[in-house]
Amino acid sequence: MIRHVLGLTLASTLLVGCGADEPAPIDEGRIVLSPAKDDGAGHTHTGSGAGIRVGDGTSAQAGGYRLDEVTLPAPGEPGDMSFRILDPTGQPMTDYTPEQTKELHLYVVRSDLAEFRHLHPTMAPDGTWTTRVALATPGSYRVLAEFTPATPDADGSHVILGDTQLVPGQWDPVAVSDTASADDGVVAVRAPETLTAGPDERLILTLSNVDGQRVALGSYLGTFAHLTGFHTGTGEFVHAHPFGAAEPTADGDELTFHTEFDQPGTYRFFLQVRVDGFVHQVPFAATVA
Repeated sequence: MIRHVLGLTLASTLLVGCGADEPAPIDEGRIVLSPAKDDGAGHTHTGSGAGIRVGDGTSAQAGGYRLDEVTLPAPGEPGDMSFRILDPTGQPMTDYTPEQTKELHLYVVRSDLAEFRHLHPTMAPDGTWTTRVALATPGSYRVLAEFTPATPDADGSHVILGDTQLVPGQWDPVAVSDTASADDGVVAVRAPETLTAGPDERLILTLSNVDGQRVALGSYLGTFAHLTGFHTGTGEFVHAHPFGAAEPTADGDELTFHTEFDQPGTYRFFLQVRVDGFVHQVPFAATVA
């Protein structure tokens, strides 16, 4: 079944998605996006010791923090984007607690949830973050910053801020798959179609190659997988980490995630894993009952 959510067909764009603490892959700059072909067609965060969550990515301001001065490049080829994080005093924030090897995780997602970028920008001394990003088409994009402030009064708060930016030009929203099984031509992911809301639930994903055989999972950002998702109705951001290594089964490897869904509905997820030196990104969907 195809669900028309909030606008681009994923293209095979090259992105950097490798942690500095990991062994160099075969091609440091390559990431495989899914689907591989252009066919035209509350915040969960566990496993890292994060404290109180602040924001869910649907607002540029939360808990006194603000995502400010966001810029996006023109579509069609890689360009620079930048932004700042302002602290509760209104000053640019420069002290962050690293999480999954990075001080800040940045996400750029089209409003139809068909295009997704997970980036790791660099910060200048004045608190301005910059990175390169390739946007294939114009459209409405949500820019999300995920971080943990290092200031003593932050109490380990885990912050998610999001700001909507319009990249001018003609564009048409597309329908994206809402199935619980997907692949990128190399890595296949199978998820349960229905998940359970609650503060201490589990999500089990089965990973294999497209022939149903096991794959050799490498480390990505200090763990075995990075999983983010968005509620297709509200845009709420969710993020879950796996419990340890994958468990081998007859159908592939099982990764178990701790979840804390507090909002029912359909979510579109983006799983990122390293296999044979490449970071593969596979989207799938599931419904929280």
